[in-house]
Amino acid sequence: MKLYYHDHFVLPLPEGHRFPMEKYARLRERLANDVQFAPIEFLVPEQATLDELCLAHDPLYVQRFLEGNMSEKEMRRIGFPWTPQLVERARRSVGGTIAACRAALQEGASANLAGGTHHAYAEHGEGYCVFNDSAVAARAMQVDGLARRIAILDCDVHQGNGTAAILAKDPSVFTFSIHGEKNFPFHKEQSDLDIALPDGTADDLYLARLEVGVRQTLEQAKADLVIYLAGADPYAGDRLGRLALSKKGLLERDTLVVRHCQLRGLPVAIAMAGGYARQVEDTVDIHFQTISTLARLFA
Repeated sequence: MKLYYHDHFVLPLPEGHRFPMEKYARLRERLANDVQFAPIEFLVPEQATLDELCLAHDPLYVQRFLEGNMSEKEMRRIGFPWTPQLVERARRSVGGTIAACRAALQEGASANLAGGTHHAYAEHGEGYCVFNDSAVAARAMQVDGLARRIAILDCDVHQGNGTAAILAKDPSVFTFSIHGEKNFPFHKEQSDLDIALPDGTADDLYLARLEVGVRQTLEQAKADLVIYLAGADPYAGDRLGRLALSKKGLLERDTLVVRHCQLRGLPVAIAMAGGYARQVEDTVDIHFQTISTLARLFA
């Protein structure tokens, strides 16, 4: 199994910025120091190319962002200040999901230790998301002739609104999102299948609804590849989550999703997506057990 990581995933931000960038470095360090991951390759992904980005994004938006010709309002909507490092991070993050998809199709499973930027639309970014890595990667696999049909299983606590919008008229990519009903984004797009949950939803209800949603998605999608957004933010201790899953419940979530894919012989590429726990180590724990589950079931 291959895991994709790059130092630019850890982006220096102004003092007081809320986005928990340190989780990326801590996750990689923990994985690299764990004996079970000794045989696993940690690889630096290539940057997503201009052509790849334009598979899911408006070329003018891509060009303006890469060249730094964005307005202050546009960058506020994204949530980061524009810097050359942000450009590098955004392109590498998409490149990591593209690489993870290619590796999964060859080996059965892989993961990008970043990604999950599902709020990015074709013509703008928002919610800490510049480019939509899942949409770009899905289209890249199709263009390269590696997969015809893809299912995106989005288990971040926030709806994958950008993914749903970009792929709304594309029957070859099935979009599924299970998320907090009242959480960001406050205007929801329509995925192929949405499951909206009330605030405070805990393990049992979440897992029951997820089981139904995953089964329905995989039956309808008839996919060659699954992209799984394994957000850590449904956790009860997440500052932005509003749901109430335990770490054990999130482990069961990962096991459920990966096992359903494994039983159907479907390759799985994971992107980390969100995680904003009050204690960053809680987020790292959740992401770590996601990768551990993938490695265990695809060993």
